[in-house]
Amino acid sequence: MAGIMTLAMVLQEFYHISLTYYGIYPRHTEGLWGIVFAPFLHAGWGHYFSNLFPIIALLFMMEAFYPRVSRVASLGITFLTGVLVWLFARHSFHIGASGLVYGLISFLFWSGIFRGNRRSIILSLVVLTAYSSYFDGMQPREGISWESHLFGALAGMFFAFVLKTVKEEGEEPAESDYGIEKTYFLPRDTFQYTKEQRAAMLAEALRREEEMRRAALEGLGTTGDTL
Repeated sequence: MAGIMTLAMVLQEFYHISLTYYGIYPRHTEGLWGIVFAPFLHAGWGHYFSNLFPIIALLFMMEAFYPRVSRVASLGITFLTGVLVWLFARHSFHIGASGLVYGLISFLFWSGIFRGNRRSIILSLVVLTAYSSYFDGMQPREGISWESHLFGALAGMFFAFVLKTVKEEGEEPAESDYGIEKTYFLPRDTFQYTKEQRAAMLAEALRREEEMRRAALEGLGTTGDTL
């Protein structure tokens, strides 16, 4: 991906070819091509480098920690972000890989929440610490495609949830696999019955207990008479 981004920048800067019109233009059929091309196009070298280094770092983390879902998640985030931008963003050309950057940050963070194992949680905290300043980029403002940032983050969270059951090699087993018996604060059927049903069940249990108590007393009385 970094190679195509670089090639596009070289064509724009050194051959003076404007590729902006290949970006996403919301709710216009001509802008649909941008879903494919927009992540590789940038407005200038500053824009290019601001996405290049995070893309390299984040894709490396994806391959290192989630190799089984890395490609599916990256492609899915890119596509879903583009579709959401085309559907809901402002009427303007939206270009750049920042949607994917925000999507990968979101995926790595939410995977720690949804998977819940030690390794994923630690990675989630590392990503949150390293990229916490990126949250500011999701606020509406002129001059940036904040919609791409926002929808990228939502797409990342979506794929983190969908792919949470795909276990990676080395992920910790579930708590029950350690042989630890789970304890619960409330009975497991607390929300299974209505209040009226619970009251009826309690009354029935008390009635049976009373019958058993009377039967026991009658049994004792009969034994005494025999003696």
